[in-house]
Amino acid sequence: MTIRTRKFLGAILLLVLATVWALLGMALAQMPWIAESGWWQAIYYVVVGMGWVLPAMPIVSWMQRPDRVKS
Repeated sequence: MTIRTRKFLGAILLLVLATVWALLGMALAQMPWIAESGWWQAIYYVVVGMGWVLPAMPIVSWMQRPDRVKS
């Protein structure tokens, strides 16, 4: 697979990841123990807001791999 194809597929995967992550984050934020406490909301949104980076890192590193040299 060429780097161009990997970047295209990776961009689609990152968009899907961000969309699903945001929807799940909004749904879980409605839990009563989070919704009723300002401190839990602040902690939750910081963790969830930064948390999508961990699953995105392998996708980005896969996208940046150089093409194989044909012998």
